[in-house]
Amino acid sequence: MDSTAKGGFVREMFASIAPRYDLTNRVLTGGLDGRWRRRTIALLAPRPGARILDCCCGTGDLVLHLLRVQPSLEVTGIDFCTPMLDRARRRAHTARRVAAFVQGDVMAMPFAADAFDGATMGFSLRNVVDVDVTLREILRVLRPGARFVNLDVSKAPNRAFKRIFDLYFYRIVPLVGGIVGGSRMAYSYLPNSLTHHPNAPELRNRFARAGFADAGYLPLMGGAIAVHYGTKP
Repeated sequence: MDSTAKGGFVREMFASIAPRYDLTNRVLTGGLDGRWRRRTIALLAPRPGARILDCCCGTGDLVLHLLRVQPSLEVTGIDFCTPMLDRARRRAHTARRVAAFVQGDVMAMPFAADAFDGATMGFSLRNVVDVDVTLREILRVLRPGARFVNLDVSKAPNRAFKRIFDLYFYRIVPLVGGIVGGSRMAYSYLPNSLTHHPNAPELRNRFARAGFADAGYLPLMGGAIAVHYGTKP
């Protein structure tokens, strides 16, 4: 699949699952995804009043978590899927949280250089067309000293644990996603998107090659989940 085709496919796929995306996430993770997002924000450690960008914000989960942790933050979410953004705006309104939601591509964002004090991304980097272009673009919009923190599924290094996780991720997730999320096809693609994604050490190296300083990662769930981070020099 070429880059244009992949971008269009991913956009339409997320549009199709937007109405039940949040419920499906809670069911598939047993509610643990909220805990992982809080660990992500703790690594970001935003100061009060900071301007934070959430890349590929989807339905706004990380945006709302950021504002619960620090209500004074000025948070902007960017995503290229209109139905996801519509749901994010409704959720923010219901929660009485103020955030900006912008439609755009994370590989070419409509923001000036050095515009944000920090950035996050949750469960999306493996779905972008080009990981390296995305990392360089995120680096561009961060101010010097600002940190980017990325939460995503990863490849567990322990073989026994990986076999168990793979059984769940590649067999159970599509089944449950089809029932709860309404699209078995979408929830078959999402696990398979990990197949060609870098493992945790390689992704850390790609953070460094993109220009991030002090690149590293925090493994969770036996390494099946990883929180990567890096700072703009």
